[in-house]
Amino acid sequence: MSDTEIGRPRPVIAGLPAYRPGKGAKQAEAEHGITDAIKLASNENPAEPLPAIVEAITAAASGANRYADHRATAVRQALADRLGVTVEQVTVGNGTVGLLQQLWLSYVDPGDEVVYPWRSFEVYPVYTQEMAGTAVTVPLRDDLGFDLDGVVDAVTERTKLVVLATPNNPTGVACTTAELRTALERIPRSVIVCIDEAYREFLDPSFGDPVSELLPDFPNALVTRTMSKAHGLAGVRVGYAVGHPDVIATIDKTLVPFAVNALAQAAALAAIEHDDEIRRSVDGLLAERSRVESALRAAGWSLPAHQANFVWLALGDRTDEIALGLERSGVVVRPFSGEGIRVTIGTPAENDRFVAALAEVSS
Repeated sequence: MSDTEIGRPRPVIAGLPAYRPGKGAKQAEAEHGITDAIKLASNENPAEPLPAIVEAITAAASGANRYADHRATAVRQALADRLGVTVEQVTVGNGTVGLLQQLWLSYVDPGDEVVYPWRSFEVYPVYTQEMAGTAVTVPLRDDLGFDLDGVVDAVTERTKLVVLATPNNPTGVACTTAELRTALERIPRSVIVCIDEAYREFLDPSFGDPVSELLPDFPNALVTRTMSKAHGLAGVRVGYAVGHPDVIATIDKTLVPFAVNALAQAAALAAIEHDDEIRRSVDGLLAERSRVESALRAAGWSLPAHQANFVWLALGDRTDEIALGLERSGVVVRPFSGEGIRVTIGTPAENDRFVAALAEVSS
């Protein structure tokens, strides 16, 4: 061993790529010598939190010298009441990504298989590699929807988790509860099926609700959701999971102590209380998404059936070129090299800038 070697990381961690968040506007300004850049890279809500949420956070800050309730009991109860489930069926974590990490920690041993469609949310392969598990990916269909038959066929006796992001990140395409039910009926109860609904609030209601329609019949199904997107709480981190009490109790064992801080809990309670106002904000974003889609289609772009707060442009080999051109124009988007770009729905003015910049850089 070299005298200069500092520590000995686990091999799977040494070779692990770090999670890459969407680039910030200030970073783009510094890199390109521009001003007035806008960030449409991280699927954030462009509106500030409701005044009632800000007031709740401000009030909670005066007690920041004390630890928060580790279990976020009041938030669990409020969510259970809202969802029509028992409190034992709900857990709260540090955003959806925190809960997903707990899920992997709770169920995946080295060599265990994790099945998911791909392309999908980037933390799935990261968490699988962290646990020295085996990722089994199923390609998306031509319309960018999930090949659920392929997912089911990929399940083996070594499979511990199946993960389905619906609406999917970064394509925005979603599954109906009827489609999910057909898949769940064919997957063994020994396999946890996570229905990852970070963009739930943007989904057409006709797609159904897995909490009320699937969880009663499938104890191995788990639904994860977040308040980062629709509720505008990306900066305070609150996510929750709903499932069978035994699954929830297992996940709770890997919850980092006090992971959901007091400010986040206060914000979550206020958001739940003011759900009607959140809904109006979401309706505004959906109207903007429709307007942006219309403009893109009029310009000749072919789009998938978006059900989230972003749009996806399949650009293939032009992805990096177009993304860089947009960035130099002050519009920061999220590129997936060789595949396409994901663009968050922002304010009307921000969306107009994106559409205009895209027309310029793609001509």
